[in-house]
Amino acid sequence: MNKHSEAISKLDAQLCCYRHPAKRYQTMTYYYHLGTVPHKRHTQFRDPTGSLYHEELMSIRGFTGIQSLLYHLHPPTQVYKILLEQTIALEFEEVGALRHRHLRTQKVSSEGDAIASRIPLMANQDVCISVAQPTEPMLYWYRFAHGDEVIFVHEGSGVLESQYGQLHYRSGDYLVIPTGVMWRILPDTNIAQRMLMIEAQGHIDPPARYLNRYGQFLEHSPYSERDLRPPETLTPHDEMGEFEVRIKARDRITTYLYHHHPLDVVGWDGYLYPYAFNIADFEPITGRLHQPPPVHQTFEAPGFVICSFVPRLFDYHPLAIPAPYNHSNVDSDEVLYYVEGNFMSRKGIERSSITVHPGGIPHGPHPGMYEGSIGKERTDELAVMIDTFRPLTLTRQAVEVEDTQYSYSWVA
Repeated sequence: MNKHSEAISKLDAQLCCYRHPAKRYQTMTYYYHLGTVPHKRHTQFRDPTGSLYHEELMSIRGFTGIQSLLYHLHPPTQVYKILLEQTIALEFEEVGALRHRHLRTQKVSSEGDAIASRIPLMANQDVCISVAQPTEPMLYWYRFAHGDEVIFVHEGSGVLESQYGQLHYRSGDYLVIPTGVMWRILPDTNIAQRMLMIEAQGHIDPPARYLNRYGQFLEHSPYSERDLRPPETLTPHDEMGEFEVRIKARDRITTYLYHHHPLDVVGWDGYLYPYAFNIADFEPITGRLHQPPPVHQTFEAPGFVICSFVPRLFDYHPLAIPAPYNHSNVDSDEVLYYVEGNFMSRKGIERSSITVHPGGIPHGPHPGMYEGSIGKERTDELAVMIDTFRPLTLTRQAVEVEDTQYSYSWVA
């Protein structure tokens, strides 16, 4: 077994508490289509003048994963100019003592579109986590070539536009954007936007343990196909001019220029497309005793998982302690993004705070929160958690908004 295979096997073992221990089934959304498609795939499909539409297959995992077929007015390969836009090199903090961290991202100020306003806060080989406050629409389209993206919309509303059509978003939405989708965000005018950005180096799926062998959600899953919102409308653009698509790959952003409008799809069908899932549609799993974080899991990806902490009833054993017990997460770094409400185990946290509890040292409720939770019936907390299975490193931008006393906040 080579080093790459050994690393994958180790990550797979670390993920076992979050996903079904048996075979990892192919995960998928459901079959969907917009616009007009031919009766048979890979056959002649012509416009009213007799010209052929141009078929494109979008697929993952080679030809063995989920896929969609799209039909263009123009060949999607007709690029007339290619330019290097910029190289990308994250600036990480210098190595220091291993400790718990608290980032007050309310202090982060950014502007520009949904790409330019991104502030990367931490990363490892599997994921990059950023925050953004877009103030203007994207004038170009963007494609991430290394993996899927999830954008959690903390505040704001607008439209996610892609070759698959338009998808309206609102506060609380997870926007799941598969690898290679060409998209841009058009925020609603005069509506403040605040987003948590998650870039994977692989594919982001629902947890495999909530899916049957056909990819359908099982009855015990905390959400279902009805909660997923695919693109709503598809408008093909038959326009000529200069249109810009930026592709992020291999530590650089490359600009591709087209003479035709890139959103020229007249129809598509399949299982691969961007979609929205609102955190309010996540149904919490509760019990007589405190439930561990895997019950909050919403998505999984190579090297990390995403979980949703939502308002819910507390444990109902007569001697239950609703606050979580102390935990040594020896195999993962725990990142919590605080959205709304009072988080039951923390003090000194504000909206859009991020805490990072690295693997190797214990964390738990702040003094008084453990005992103070006894007898309480519910929590109104709303938070997004990212557990990574390789160590994260903070960027210099993150250190600028760090609460440096957080590590000592457990001292009564």
